[in-house]
Amino acid sequence: MDLHLPHGQNYVLGLRVGDPDELRLEQGDITKFPCDAIVNAANSELAAGGGVCGAIFRAAGPALAEDCRRIRAEHGRVAPGDAVASVAGRLPASYVIHTVGPVWHGGRHGEAEVLESCHRKSMRIADDLGLHSIAFPAISTGIFGYPVENAAWVAIPTLIECLRAAKNLVLVWLVLFDKAALDVFAEVAGAQRQAGLAYEIWIGAPHD
Repeated sequence: MDLHLPHGQNYVLGLRVGDPDELRLEQGDITKFPCDAIVNAANSELAAGGGVCGAIFRAAGPALAEDCRRIRAEHGRVAPGDAVASVAGRLPASYVIHTVGPVWHGGRHGEAEVLESCHRKSMRIADDLGLHSIAFPAISTGIFGYPVENAAWVAIPTLIECLRAAKNLVLVWLVLFDKAALDVFAEVAGAQRQAGLAYEIWIGAPHD
């Protein structure tokens, strides 16, 4: 499916999967998204790391690190594919949901199943908390080495399925770190629609 994506400028790609349920794709800084929860691509120790994880900890301030130490002490390490919720500190969100993605080892070691679990469990936690909106990064596509296109083929249908089943969530953002990643996710969204996933697609200006 040719989406006629804008060249040389940012955009939002919206997937209208219900009324009013939407999945929106946008390039941006996830720490600034005014969602009820943002998802951290965490490590098993819930410690400040690099990339998205480090940016979230820096923006949230000491309250996030303190709550993560408490969670780690009470519940132990977070396994790949699992997720836990913490306070959000100075972030505009109310919660940070930490999920540990898979390290890419070629795709034949259960990586897709773990990545799918990351999205499902994060969505379940947010919905159980009664939240209406959540923002995800492209989990595992940074230092964990998961190819962006492969990640998109897992993330998009999983989030759509979870959104349609949710009782409270109505808006999910996928916040991509650069326009190249956004374009890849957008093209996958178009290909999945052509392959039979039922949703309307719209393209608009960034939310800010």
